[in-house]
Amino acid sequence: MSQASHPEQPDDPRASVAVDLGAESCRVSLLRWINGEPRVELVHRFPNGPIRHADNSARWPLRNIEAGVDEGMRRCAELATEGIRSVAVDGWAVDYVRVDDNGKPLDEPFCYRDERNLAAEQHLHTLISPERLIELTGVQQLSINTLYQLHADRMADLPPGRRWLNLPEYMLARWGAEPVAEFSNATHTQLIDLYSRNWNQEIFDIAGLDLTCAPRIVPSGTLLGKLEGPLTALAAYRDTDLIAPAAHDTASAIAGIPAHGEDWAYISSGTWSLVGALIQQPQNSLGARADNFTNLGAVGGATCFHKNVNGMWLIKQCMDAWAAAVPANSKPWTIEEVLAAAAKLSAPDQLLTVDDRPLLLVGHMPERINAQRAARGLRAMDESPAGAPAMVALILHSLAARYAQILARVQHHTGKQLQRLFIVGGGSRNTLLNQLTAKATGLSIHCGSAESSTIGNLAVQLAVLEGHNPSESRQFSLDVAGWAKRLSS
Repeated sequence: MSQASHPEQPDDPRASVAVDLGAESCRVSLLRWINGEPRVELVHRFPNGPIRHADNSARWPLRNIEAGVDEGMRRCAELATEGIRSVAVDGWAVDYVRVDDNGKPLDEPFCYRDERNLAAEQHLHTLISPERLIELTGVQQLSINTLYQLHADRMADLPPGRRWLNLPEYMLARWGAEPVAEFSNATHTQLIDLYSRNWNQEIFDIAGLDLTCAPRIVPSGTLLGKLEGPLTALAAYRDTDLIAPAAHDTASAIAGIPAHGEDWAYISSGTWSLVGALIQQPQNSLGARADNFTNLGAVGGATCFHKNVNGMWLIKQCMDAWAAAVPANSKPWTIEEVLAAAAKLSAPDQLLTVDDRPLLLVGHMPERINAQRAARGLRAMDESPAGAPAMVALILHSLAARYAQILARVQHHTGKQLQRLFIVGGGSRNTLLNQLTAKATGLSIHCGSAESSTIGNLAVQLAVLEGHNPSESRQFSLDVAGWAKRLSS
């Protein structure tokens, strides 16, 4: 095939399970083929979030995550009487589990928001400069990256264990999969050489890390063995393949976009907006570094070349503030109501700098927005619930303008002539923002699935199970895009 295939259904009609681990909630979804048509159903969703330990560290409740995912797996088995052919897990990046020789956790994993990372980052930069790290890895500088967390472990003299595994790969390993580091997830560690795509010995040595504790890197779509353990007592799981999808949820979301060609870009829109394009080779020029673009792994060995933008976080924080200020006998705004009211307003007098550091912080968002305006000599906006439509309109116009700025730089750095913009994730449902983005960018807007990570996870599974080789990178990407289109239709 020279372009994305459009398969009808797999040769084997058994179901597949996609697990999507989220920092706020985790989801277990089931793909079944009903009368030759794909049906994706969210079977189990449960809340997630870091918890504070007695030492004030922020950690993930690993047992709760395991129990919730296993419950979802059991529910899938009850529904899929035809059997379950495969399971794959994606999730948020950078966090990991240290395991012993038997693959058992040494402790609950730290959360990327734990403050220990700041000290580790500061100390490591006395040994290697941020500029050198970006030169080696092509990854934007973030204190949450796995590199700094592992260095924090070393500074605290924590036992490294036999190895460390990122959360999605750990979940697969506990079911019997080979312990690996999937490529898209591995790039988020800031420990991968940008061009060799192997662990970078220089960084390991400087950070005092043991390379033998790092798992083998494998491409998205690698078969990792058969499911083992208690779940195999269920008939549905007696011959189930375990697959590493694009284990990073953003890479899965991009894999869930049913597009091919060189004229499209993406926005993965949620708490953050990730704005960029897929490229076949990394772009780490001085100009790209100055613009703070990052190069992260994608299906088929491609690169997600994008920037983080402060996204729906701004509106969520404002909505929380307005809800707290509503009188007891009144109802707070719903998101649908405030968006409808905002759509009736004219463009604001001046736009926000949406990535201003104070706007990344928790709480008091209307006040923070007014503080930015005051610093520019602009009038204060109404911070009460009555002023919500005007402030939401300001945020959305500002986001759309920021997207346009970044996409112009994407074209500059990559040479792409963009015509289409695919928006996936929860923000894809924001009709007003999509309209403003279309106007600001001049691009044709295509709204994908709010659950694009699940679609991409399943598309990778189907491509692998139908015999497509993930090592044949370009063709594998096209095959995945074909399955994503089938699942999205």
